[in-house]
Amino acid sequence: PDTSIPSPPSTCYKMMLGHVFRAPTRRGGVNFLDRASRRFLSTIQQTPCGLCVDTSLPPSFNKILIANRGEIACRVIRTCREVGVKTVAVFSDADMHAEHVRMADEAVRIGEPPAAQSYLLGDKILEIAAQTGAEAIHPGYGFLSENAQFADACIDAGIKFIGPPSKAIHAMGSKSASKIIMTDAKVPVVPGYHGEDQSESKLVEEANKIGYPLMIKAVLGGGGKGMRIVRSADEFLDMLDSAKRESMKSFSDDNVLLERFIERPRHIEFQVFADQQGSAVHLYERDCSVQRRHQKVLEEAPAPGMSAELRATMGESAVNAAKAVGYEGAGTVEFIFDAETNDYFFMEMNTRLQVEHPVSEMITGRDLVQWQLHVAKGHPLPANQEEINATVQGHAIEARIYAEDPDNGFLPAVGKLHHVRYPEVNGETRVETGIKTGDEVSIFYDPMIAKLVVLGNSRAAALKKLDQGLSELQIVGCPTNIKFLRRCLANKDFVEGEVETNFIEENMENLFPEKTEALTLPEKNAACLLAYRMMEFAAQEGEAASKLSEDSKSPWFSRSFDRAIAPTQYSIDLMLQEPGEKAPTPVAMTVVRTGEKSLSVEIAGEGEAKIEVTGIHQSGADALNVKVGDAVLKGNVVVHENSLFVYTADASYCFQLKVPEFSVTDGAGGDGCVAPMAGKVVKLIAAAGQSFSKGDQLVILEAMKMEHVVKAPRDGVVKDVMCAEGDFVEGKKLVISFEPE
Repeated sequence: PDTSIPSPPSTCYKMMLGHVFRAPTRRGGVNFLDRASRRFLSTIQQTPCGLCVDTSLPPSFNKILIANRGEIACRVIRTCREVGVKTVAVFSDADMHAEHVRMADEAVRIGEPPAAQSYLLGDKILEIAAQTGAEAIHPGYGFLSENAQFADACIDAGIKFIGPPSKAIHAMGSKSASKIIMTDAKVPVVPGYHGEDQSESKLVEEANKIGYPLMIKAVLGGGGKGMRIVRSADEFLDMLDSAKRESMKSFSDDNVLLERFIERPRHIEFQVFADQQGSAVHLYERDCSVQRRHQKVLEEAPAPGMSAELRATMGESAVNAAKAVGYEGAGTVEFIFDAETNDYFFMEMNTRLQVEHPVSEMITGRDLVQWQLHVAKGHPLPANQEEINATVQGHAIEARIYAEDPDNGFLPAVGKLHHVRYPEVNGETRVETGIKTGDEVSIFYDPMIAKLVVLGNSRAAALKKLDQGLSELQIVGCPTNIKFLRRCLANKDFVEGEVETNFIEENMENLFPEKTEALTLPEKNAACLLAYRMMEFAAQEGEAASKLSEDSKSPWFSRSFDRAIAPTQYSIDLMLQEPGEKAPTPVAMTVVRTGEKSLSVEIAGEGEAKIEVTGIHQSGADALNVKVGDAVLKGNVVVHENSLFVYTADASYCFQLKVPEFSVTDGAGGDGCVAPMAGKVVKLIAAAGQSFSKGDQLVILEAMKMEHVVKAPRDGVVKDVMCAEGDFVEGKKLVISFEPE
């Protein structure tokens, strides 16, 4: 069901946050939006990166320190720039050249790469804040953001902690204590037992009251440790013993709580905000049911299927939860929602800004970081619940882009990102990131690269927009979850909004399709697009070579595409490598140039039919528009070392170019190494008279935008070098001759 918030009727429009917030019209002299809502619409300024800053709010701080890194640090800095707040960044040695360091007004080294030696050093952070004159500290999320002791230390140092008071953090830090507080505040909690009597007889008695299935949870648990699902009374004691043993090993505490187990759970959370004057509001809900390893992957607002009545009820519970602990600032109240009964129960409260907060910003038209600064300075909330409700529109979805291999159990990946291209940012598309081309995904921190957030007039429109954005996202250097995310968006259950927390497990066959031995049509098309691009590379290099050559008899002197570097017929041997595959798929192509911008491709093992490929036009430096058979294919090719990444609207593909490791001749041309293909000598390592061992690098060539290393096939001595750096050499020609050692 499409449950996006409907827009009020109107005839004139005001662009804000990339979607249309409709200006008020009159029926019988009555405005559809009240005066406060109209004032709100007139004071919102949309930034180039898609934020929605309220220019009517008074100033907050002059300078703040951001005790975090990466994407969230950059996010906070963007708002601070808009509202005139100076920023101080801290960085570890691993983040010396990170984006948040480049963006901040000041940056101070804090320590070694491990978080325990840098971003978790509360005393040092406070020392830097005092040295730089920061009035407040924004903790971001993770690290020290939910550390009650650090919040108290900020107060003791006379520095404002931009977050809730320490008592609220402490109260929400214990699963059992928080549930008792929520029960007293009339917030629904999962039926269960959270008492101190941990005797076996008492736990059995309470389990029978709750009924089966139920869940045993370690009171101090996390990450699934000390957790067991019990489906009948017969297995309760065995599961209890197992949970207690694991809890003691993991947390040095074997106290447990018992809760009803919900078979079809959804994760629905409410964004709440409270000020120092005691007021609190919610900014609607988010559905975060798509998770892997208990971490969210896709988040959206509003939740699919959420009725206005249920939203009002759950929202009131969320606000009551915040008030029950004397909350201040941004927080998230998480509920577990029973998809069978529509019952909801308090799960926990995250006492910080959440990773997924942008979807709430997109539908409400509010900048939550600006609100954090505003409230922390002591100002009242910028809007009440009625004003928020009056201006909520559209549907927003966020996808988290991780460096990981979904086909290998979502194993995290690390490494340098050699090429990063994000979709174009506008009011309906936001990219939250702290990573650019050349940055590294480090072993020391979370492998999230970016968040892609989109807004549509409806859920269907938002899904389409997110898929389009993912198709434009290009990352070379680490495996990512981009293809997995696109498969999620295309899944029938997800499209229909039928999503529960076990979505991935229940859709394994659809989300992780088995690779067939034969190439698919999109893979063939991608190979043909690559063949066309390689033909262009060859033509460009041939032209460059002809410009440099002064010898009219040299094959490089002619600009003709029929010369050595760009023959009319050639073979391309590739390997199609997909993440998670143990063995790549060979792709052997015979390519025949049939015209200035056309060629014929024959793929071995794919039948006798030749595929005609014709270039239509280029819309950019590396954008291709090619007709493959009867289909028009748009895309581009990114080259890194011997890897060629093809990006199309359908998907992305990684091809490895097979180049002979050793190219040797013992014929009339002499004993030595030959160039495996025509190209330019970019580095000459060998010298006459030099001894070498088998496998040593002798020459590095560049051909078709890739480097190819010519290595020694055996031990020996260099007799002669037939090229120099900068020379263009023909394929299969001798470049270095040998003599016995």
